[in-house]
Amino acid sequence: MAAVTKSDMADVTKITSGTLIAADEVEGTDVYNLKGEKLGTIDDIMIDKVSGKAIYAIMSFGGFLGIGEKHHPLPWSTLKYDESKKGYIVDLDRNKLENAPTYGIDEDFLWTPEYGRRVDKYYNAPTYW
Repeated sequence: MAAVTKSDMADVTKITSGTLIAADEVEGTDVYNLKGEKLGTIDDIMIDKVSGKAIYAIMSFGGFLGIGEKHHPLPWSTLKYDESKKGYIVDLDRNKLENAPTYGIDEDFLWTPEYGRRVDKYYNAPTYW
């Protein structure tokens, strides 16, 4: 049996349809609030290694020209995909995001269960931890 290469996997992700999406397709997707204002962009997703479920979306928000920008972990359960916007909708405003748990893009950050519980509590989301 031939080994599956990275380019083979890239070809497989091109054929996704319906609600199935490749992780690298999620990265770069815009996030909007209920008013339709763009809040940020998904930079990464955090997936449970065992279940394979997406647990958090890591959204970049704030700053100007990349300066002062922060990562905002959002519980995946807070995101709803909107076909018309080709992006995710969250029931948040800028003030709530400005006070949310964050970490700097260039910060040497270690995710802990305590931090995850803090994020979940802030967004009143069911906790993964």
